[in-house]
Amino acid sequence: MKIKLLMAGLLGLVSATTFAQKGELSTAKSEYDNYEGLRGSKATLAVATKSLGTAKTSIDKAAANEKTAALPQTFALKGAIYAALAVQDTVAATSLPLFTTADESLKKAKELDTKGENKQVIDNAYLNLAQYQLTKGVAEYSAQKYDQAYHSFDYYRTVLPEDTNAIYYTGLAAANAKNYPAAITNYNKLVTTKYSKNAGVYMDLSSLYLANKDTTNALKSVSEGITKYPTNSDLRKREIEISLQTGKEKEVIQKIQAALTADPKNKTLYYYAGLTYSQTAESIIKEQAKAKDPAAKNTLQQQKVDNYNKAADMYKKALEIDPNYFEANLNLGYVILNPAIDSYNAANKLPANKQKEYDAAIAKSNAQFDLAKPYLVKAADLNPKSIDALTNLRTYYLGKKDNVNAEATKKKIDALNGQ
Repeated sequence: MKIKLLMAGLLGLVSATTFAQKGELSTAKSEYDNYEGLRGSKATLAVATKSLGTAKTSIDKAAANEKTAALPQTFALKGAIYAALAVQDTVAATSLPLFTTADESLKKAKELDTKGENKQVIDNAYLNLAQYQLTKGVAEYSAQKYDQAYHSFDYYRTVLPEDTNAIYYTGLAAANAKNYPAAITNYNKLVTTKYSKNAGVYMDLSSLYLANKDTTNALKSVSEGITKYPTNSDLRKREIEISLQTGKEKEVIQKIQAALTADPKNKTLYYYAGLTYSQTAESIIKEQAKAKDPAAKNTLQQQKVDNYNKAADMYKKALEIDPNYFEANLNLGYVILNPAIDSYNAANKLPANKQKEYDAAIAKSNAQFDLAKPYLVKAADLNPKSIDALTNLRTYYLGKKDNVNAEATKKKIDALNGQ
C-alpha cells in the first residue's frame, strides 16, 4: 500500500508540474489579451504595459519548459509578446533583439500551427513587426541609408503585400539605393493597384527603365500611363522625350499633336515639336554627307530647310506663350542661323570670277544672320553661362565679320570652359 501511495504521489506531482507550466502559458495569453485591450487608451497604458511585462515573464517560463516549449501556441504567443515589446522600445540596440526573437518565434509558429488555431495571434503579431520595420525604414531613409531602408520597407511589404504605401516606400527606397530591378518590380506592382498617385509612378517607372538602359520598356511604361491618364501633360512630354532619344521623329510628331489638342497652351509641347523637326533636319545632314548625286543633295537640302522652317514655327509658338523661354530662344536662333551658315559657306566656295553671285549669296546670308540675332542675343542674356548660347552668338558675329564681338564672346566661352 505504501508503494502505491508513493506512486500516486509522484503522478500527482508530475501532473501538477505540467499544469503549472500550462498555467504559465495561460497567464501569458490572458495578460497579453489584457494588454491588447488596454493599450489604446492613455488612461490605461500603464496597466497595459504592466500586463505585457507579466506576459513576457510567463511566456519565457513556458518556452523554457520541455512540456510546453514546442507547442505552437507558445511560439505564437512569444512572437506576439516580443513583437509588442519591440514596437514599444524606441532604442534600436534593445528593440532589434526583441524584433529578431519575435520574427523567429512567429516563423516557427506558422510552421507548427498546421490547423490554424493560432492564426489570429500570429497575424496580429506580424502587423506589429511590420509597424516596427516601417518606423525603422523611415528613420533609415531620412538618414539616407537607402539600402537599409529598402530592406526594412520590403519586410513591411511582405506582411502587407497589397498595401500601396508599403509597395511605394519599398520601390522608392530601392530606387534611391540604385537597386533598379527591385524598384521596377515594385512600381510595376503599384500601377496595377488603385494608388492615387499612379500617374507620377508611371513617370518614375519610365525614369527607372532609362536608368537601367532599357528604352523599350521606358517608352512602353509611359505609353501605358498615357492610356490611363490621357490629359497628363508630364506623361505626354516624357513620351516625346523618350521617342526623340530613340530616333522616332515621325511617330513623335503625331503624339505631340495629340498632346497639344489636350493642352494647347503648353509651351513645352511646342518646344518639343520644334525639337523634333530640328532633329529631323539634323538627320538629313547625315544623309547629305552620304549622297553623291547633286540632284539628291539638292532634294535633301530642301527637306532640311523645310524642317528647320517648321521647327522655327513651333519655337515661335512657344515664345508667344513665354517670351523668356530660354530653350526656345536658343533653338530658334540656331535653326534660323543654320541656313545663314549654308549661304555663307556656299558664297566662300565660289570662284573669284563669280563676284556677282558671291555678293548675292553674302547678302542673303547677312539677312538670314540678322533674323537670328534677336533670339541669339536673348538666349545669351537669359543664360549668360550657357556655352551653347554663347557659341551660337559667336557664330553670328563671325558670319557678320564682327571680329571684336566674336573675340569678346570667345573669351566668355573660354572662361566658362576653365571653371
